[in-house]
Amino acid sequence: MTSPDPSVVADRPSASRNRLVLVVYTAAIFVSALLLFSVQPLFTKMVLPRLGGSPAVWSVAMVFFQSLLLAGYAYAHYLMRLRNRMIPVAVHLVLLAVALATLPLSIAGGWGEPPASGYAIWLLGLFAVSIGLPFFALAANNPLLQAWFVRSGHPNGPDPYFLYASSNIGSFLALLSYPVLLEPMFTLRTQNLIWTGGYGLLIVLIAACGVLLLRSPMSAAVDTLATDTDAPAPAWSLRARWIFLAAVPSGLLIAVTAHISTDVAAAPLLWVLPLSLYLLTWVLVFQLRPLLPHRWMLMIQPVAIAGIIVLLAVGGEQNLLLTLGGHQLCFFVIAMACHGELARTRPAAKYLTGFYVALSFGGMVGGLFAGLIAPYAFSWIAEYPILLALAALCRPPGEERFPRLSRWYWPALAILAAGLIAPSFGTGKLFDWLEDQRVYVVGAVAVAGMLLALGLKADRWKLAAIATLALVLIRVYPADEGRVETVRSFFGVHKIVVTPHGQYHVLMHGTTIHGAEKFQNDDGTPVAGRPEPITYYHKDGGIGQAITAIRERKGATLRVAVIGLGAGTLTCASEPGETWKFFEIDQSMVDTARDPRYFTYIKNCAPDLKPVMGDARLTFAREPDGLYDLIIVDAYSSDAIPIHLATREAMKIYKDKLAPQGAVLMHVSNRHLELSSVVVGIAEANDLESWVYSEDSGRDGEYIFSTSVVVSAREEADIGKLASSEQWTETEADEKQRVWTDDYSNVLGAVYRRLRDGEQ
Repeated sequence: MTSPDPSVVADRPSASRNRLVLVVYTAAIFVSALLLFSVQPLFTKMVLPRLGGSPAVWSVAMVFFQSLLLAGYAYAHYLMRLRNRMIPVAVHLVLLAVALATLPLSIAGGWGEPPASGYAIWLLGLFAVSIGLPFFALAANNPLLQAWFVRSGHPNGPDPYFLYASSNIGSFLALLSYPVLLEPMFTLRTQNLIWTGGYGLLIVLIAACGVLLLRSPMSAAVDTLATDTDAPAPAWSLRARWIFLAAVPSGLLIAVTAHISTDVAAAPLLWVLPLSLYLLTWVLVFQLRPLLPHRWMLMIQPVAIAGIIVLLAVGGEQNLLLTLGGHQLCFFVIAMACHGELARTRPAAKYLTGFYVALSFGGMVGGLFAGLIAPYAFSWIAEYPILLALAALCRPPGEERFPRLSRWYWPALAILAAGLIAPSFGTGKLFDWLEDQRVYVVGAVAVAGMLLALGLKADRWKLAAIATLALVLIRVYPADEGRVETVRSFFGVHKIVVTPHGQYHVLMHGTTIHGAEKFQNDDGTPVAGRPEPITYYHKDGGIGQAITAIRERKGATLRVAVIGLGAGTLTCASEPGETWKFFEIDQSMVDTARDPRYFTYIKNCAPDLKPVMGDARLTFAREPDGLYDLIIVDAYSSDAIPIHLATREAMKIYKDKLAPQGAVLMHVSNRHLELSSVVVGIAEANDLESWVYSEDSGRDGEYIFSTSVVVSAREEADIGKLASSEQWTETEADEKQRVWTDDYSNVLGAVYRRLRDGEQ
């Protein structure tokens, strides 16, 4: 046995230096990830007002971030192919310094107002010119620093993937801290300055990493890389599978976020939760000793797929919190199974950067499908079930566990499918009982199929087929009663529900009703004449009372501005000779309201209506000052709120447009957020007094709902008889509650107040 060369032994890094390398590299990767994922909600919130606060802004933002992540990973991959260690360090530090010169973050000049169409492409351009360079530099850090770590001579260099877990812990903490700490505590400007300071700190840390790399003994780096010399290069089939395994959960992330933001509860902070869970899966699967073993995740993945199928069949109105938790828990399990396969098949450290390029490319493909292609290809959130079925194909190949039982299952499944699907193609009802019990049958199909697939030896192709069939049945037989048509645009998915026997046509966004019209009387005869406003706009409700009171106070015809068209209900609240001007951002909403197959309010009450298109914060600001007797703000889509229409600056615009003795009426009915106090606060900040109306009509069966509204005016006399009504309460701003501004809002606080008050 020969003794080692003393010069080589002396050249190896000491234990203290190894500790220093580990600490500095871990800190740099952690801070980089913290900045990378905190900038996403920060800058997206800055952009939201440009497009009415639409949740789709986040989907497009995710596509941009995933695409630039791929660019950063590719840059790191090719940079590390250079043999000279000095060049990658110098090039990357120069890039970071140039990016620092573009900070603090801001929306690039010339991108203030969106076009009339093509919002997604416009948004991608805005993100690219505004934050493209600093985000690109950040995106490259994770694979680049790991590659440097491999060459640093550290004992853990041959398997640096644990640093990926550190990166995702930083990302996870950044996302969770944003709605809980940063948004409630700091203005956007302060958040921006903090982020810029963090970017400067990161450059110092990365420079330290570069110095440690350059000072590491060349022989130690060679020894580390030599351990991978015999490792074969990954086959192209394996690379393709990496892309697929990364694409499915990435697409599911956007799809599940779109679903809970439009089909369950559109609270703006909800998109942070699925992304946090998504990042948590990366943290867990790349641990040296995974907390949740991969075989467990594979075992319960079929149950998770079945769970989402049942949730999609049943709907989200019955138990909101259970449904939200259910969708996200099932998504977490599915993502864990997919990412666990990626961790299991990861290559040797020699091929690390190429592995990350494949991961980021798959993430971009999934994001493009769910964020850009699907909204234009489908009239409903079809990408969610499609990706759910594809998730079954992410399982490793294997034999069936119950082959005998499976042989009987498939013929029964075929007969059941024929009986359920045939009626929708006009062949008559083959199984009336199954038709009546469709929701339960769909659930049974899903659960039975998934139980057959339980275990590591599940047949992934049959599992995908079962999931696809169950999801097709959901689409053929939706849980909604009556006939349903969907209309999809950049701003969301609208459903027009025709109730049994065609008595009511109902406009819904998610599970929130935005308008309805009665087409048949209780005796089955058609409703004739001018339609009566119902839902939140009935004459006896808060909005109807306010319109009547302002009209009586003026004693003449009104000039009214309405922000938000909906089903066009308020067109029938006008009287002859009055001027009502509507402001709407979504052209598909205008087309739906105009179509007499769906609603006839506009046809009967304002056939010549020409709404002003665009975001009301921009279009309404161009109106002449002192013009309107009444301004009605009713622009929420589902229960999401366009925050920029409920700030101190927005209220100043409304006040400027009011005629003497005019009033602002804001509709704040919301199941998840308490907004009355927000409106009272922004009104008082503009020297306006406010009265709050919130009362349950008790007539939900007639589609006449409870309504919460706030009317604000300069003086008590301006609102007429409302001031003396017991139903309207004069309310002062809460001194302990911070006023919402264009630079500050606290959505989590509004959620807390709603929960505290015990209202849903």
